[in-house]
Amino acid sequence: MKVAIVHYWLVGMRGGEKVVEALCEMFPEADIFTHVFDPGSVSETIKGHRITTTFIGRLPRARRWYQRYLPLMPLALEQLDLREYDLVISSESGPAKGVVVSPDAVHICYCHTPMRYLWDMYHEYLGSAGRMTRMLMRPLTHYLRIWDVTTAARVDRFVTNSAYVGSRVEKFYRRESCVVAPPVDTAAFRPSAERDDYYLFVGQMVRYKRADLAVEAFSGTSRRLVVIGDGEQYGRIKRMAGSNVELLGWQSADALAEHYARCRALIFPGLEDFGIVPVEAMAAGRPVLAYGRGGALETVVDTKTGLFFEEQSPEALRECVERFEQLEGQFSAEAIVEHARRFDKSVFKDRMRRVIAEALQR
Repeated sequence: MKVAIVHYWLVGMRGGEKVVEALCEMFPEADIFTHVFDPGSVSETIKGHRITTTFIGRLPRARRWYQRYLPLMPLALEQLDLREYDLVISSESGPAKGVVVSPDAVHICYCHTPMRYLWDMYHEYLGSAGRMTRMLMRPLTHYLRIWDVTTAARVDRFVTNSAYVGSRVEKFYRRESCVVAPPVDTAAFRPSAERDDYYLFVGQMVRYKRADLAVEAFSGTSRRLVVIGDGEQYGRIKRMAGSNVELLGWQSADALAEHYARCRALIFPGLEDFGIVPVEAMAAGRPVLAYGRGGALETVVDTKTGLFFEEQSPEALRECVERFEQLEGQFSAEAIVEHARRFDKSVFKDRMRRVIAEALQR
């Protein structure tokens, strides 16, 4: 069986690329197709496969400006020749599922999220864009929505990373899906017998991750907050941080694992489709204080592996931290680690194999 894996772009190793990496381990002979490929930013496992890029990858500064070429990506995907492949697995949160496959092939789409800038976060992106971008964005996104919905019909089976995303797939595409949580290498994280007196935020500095909320809630208090991550909002976050907030920027995998293990709890204030960061923290035995919406409701167990706060405000987060400090002694690191193992990479592979086998049998 010839297998093709289609991913929107390979310019980092975030959650989507971790899924691709696990699929590569499942199908060692699979070929990968993507719009843009930066060899220095992905794992050796991914680089060990034959990787073909669309014409987007040959456009000026594509590795840096790839998102500017979004309007051309539907055309680029449809130029890929996938006639020889029996199984096509598209990894979707940017344009990936719109490929044209053989009539006899099975196309499974692993959907991390329907494209945010077209659907649920469209008005947020529009509001933060410059005047010229807004003028172009309105007609282009209208065209892209039509294409996005049309190409959902090209998929034989949708798989989503959470029921939360599954509800959006049903809403926007009118398609059913099954849930397979993304892979987490839980063995890479271990509890520590030693604790430091700080809370931890981990994530890319983009608007929806809400690092600003965590920093605002902690600044001016007696509690320490350590912030790991970088991105477009880093300068703004640094300017608003109080003396008790420490911004470390990007950190290595080993340093990140150590910070997980030694913190009092992870702060997770964003609305995420799934959220791998909370699972990593729980694999290190640490509780998670999360905004009670989205994927966090499917990974964090209230009062057992963490606590929820009900609105994205500094006051609500501070109240959650205070409640945690009253209950801190009742959280068991062993129970939290055991819960995190439900999201291990091996579980992802087993579930995906079953989904693929069922789709092929049909």
